[in-house]
Amino acid sequence: MHFKRSLLSTALLTTALMGASFVAQAAVVPEGVILAAKQELVRGNGTEVASLDPHKTEGVPESHVIRDLLEGLVNQDANGKTIPGMAESWETTDNKTFIFHLRKDAKWSNGDPVTAHDFVYSFQRAVDPSTASPYSWYYEMTTMVNASEIIAGKKDKSTLGVKALDDFTFEVKLQNALPYFVMMMGHTTVKPVHKATVEKFGDKWTKPENFVGNGAFVVSKWVVNERIELTPNKHYWDNKNTVLTKVTFLPIENQVAEMNRFLSGELHMTNELPNEHFRRLKKKYPESVAIKGNLCTYYYSFNTKKPPFDDVRVRKAVSYAIDRNIIANAILGQGQKPAYFLTPEIVANFSPELPAYGKLSQKERNAQAKQLLEEAGYNQANPLKFTLLYNTSENHKKLAVAIGSMWKKNLGVEVVLENQEWKTYLDTKKQGDFEAARAGWCGDYNEASTFTSLMEGKNTTGGIHYQSAAYDKLIKDAIETTDEAKRQQLYYAQEALLAEDMPLAPIYQYVKARLLSPAVGGYAANNAEDKLYSKDMYIIAQ
Repeated sequence: MHFKRSLLSTALLTTALMGASFVAQAAVVPEGVILAAKQELVRGNGTEVASLDPHKTEGVPESHVIRDLLEGLVNQDANGKTIPGMAESWETTDNKTFIFHLRKDAKWSNGDPVTAHDFVYSFQRAVDPSTASPYSWYYEMTTMVNASEIIAGKKDKSTLGVKALDDFTFEVKLQNALPYFVMMMGHTTVKPVHKATVEKFGDKWTKPENFVGNGAFVVSKWVVNERIELTPNKHYWDNKNTVLTKVTFLPIENQVAEMNRFLSGELHMTNELPNEHFRRLKKKYPESVAIKGNLCTYYYSFNTKKPPFDDVRVRKAVSYAIDRNIIANAILGQGQKPAYFLTPEIVANFSPELPAYGKLSQKERNAQAKQLLEEAGYNQANPLKFTLLYNTSENHKKLAVAIGSMWKKNLGVEVVLENQEWKTYLDTKKQGDFEAARAGWCGDYNEASTFTSLMEGKNTTGGIHYQSAAYDKLIKDAIETTDEAKRQQLYYAQEALLAEDMPLAPIYQYVKARLLSPAVGGYAANNAEDKLYSKDMYIIAQ
């Protein structure tokens, strides 16, 4: 099943931001649908979460859970459209100063009111160097006043461009006009935390016995490497429309094991499905195979700071020799597209020209790759050897084995595969203790900058292993321009420079394929960022 996207264009978004009012869109069970007696949803989540603190996380598995536990200024609906969250309305006259009007009936799970002061505290906490947030760079990308200086330790967090005008009016000031700023406020790292709870319990505030949140659910049980159980937050402002009585997230890294648990009835929804079983599953269980476009790119990252990938010829050779058509069409074959850009083509208003290597046949790319390696000093007598790091997953392993075979056959490359569990893998990458590493990036909002900013020099997720002054200038120019057409051209220039410097090798553009029980209602089939809110889902009687 292929689902059509319904996404806000930048022009429509800009119009919407200039003072319009918004109506909350609560999930409503369609007329005629009979609900199951037991309203408990079980979701596969791929891996154990690194944390449930929104200012200490950077991964998709964490965001899936945090989205149920904490609510930011805005949410998304089933079609990916930005809708009210804690803010019931907002306005701006210049796309630099934004005023958010918070709900007066919003409460934390302990009964405290959610106020603008909570957002001031939370935003300041996220940029505070002592928090060591892996996503603090996100605030820099918004151009929030003084964010860069605070993160660099040059100014105090109190100088951040945020203010509580009163208990329920939150003001944010930006250095530059950013028409897609409100869209950015749906991200995990800009969700609020409860100040008194964080200050009392420190890093232990997310434990079930300590947890205080403002989302539709609270943590009721957390057994590491086994399950996280959530129950409804009775103080949530829209709790009357929450149908589920329990949500369980299971950290199953092996896709075959996850598939088997789904087929045995233990799971309502998998995180992924095993690539090698896709065709069989689609044929035998067509009603349970759910596929949709996804705002994500799968790639291999090169550490340009250490041999052998400090040589651009080696980076290009290794990238060119990956047969993306075989990966996307033969090995995966679920609708994925070969990738020659970091930014996937599903992103709104994004349609750059293919880089030169993307226009070649695979035979021509292999020939160029071989020549580049020879120029770099590698040959049969001195073969290129390196280690490829990936986080534990059978699907990642199968792709790595396949690509390693391509490298061996076409270039004589000897690659050692190294897998690490999710949290260790994230730490290893951040410390730069790798040569090449599997990675994936999913957009934080539907605009090209959510991808291209990944390689900006200060970005601890990707850019710190690249650090190009020319690239950083293109990023800065795109943020500062008020001309939409010029901004798009700058995005294309950024992608062209990535193709020339090759700090990463794009491999394929994702689709999201999972097993989904027909009993699950309210699944956001058209949401390209795969932002699924359990509060919008329910179990249908079968």
